[in-house]
Amino acid sequence: MFVILVYDVNEKRVAKALKKCRQYLTWVQNSVFEGNISEGTLRRLILELERILDLSEDSVIIYKFQNTWYSERQIIGIEKNPVDFMT
Repeated sequence: MFVILVYDVNEKRVAKALKKCRQYLTWVQNSVFEGNISEGTLRRLILELERILDLSEDSVIIYKFQNTWYSERQIIGIEKNPVDFMT
């Protein structure tokens, strides 16, 4: 499946969250990642993030898509990390 993951994490933990997300997904821009990932691997990522985060003040949102056939990616301004997942 294709996922878009965004997070809002306290600056004390943001470096660890960034490093963990980069192990599984492609960094797109500040606090935003995307990529193809299996359901099992996504569950592993979520479990690992839960160990890093303070769930009383941090948040992660994951958008799941079964495919990207009917999607379009539009960028306005500078593209921080050029990728070609959703063309």
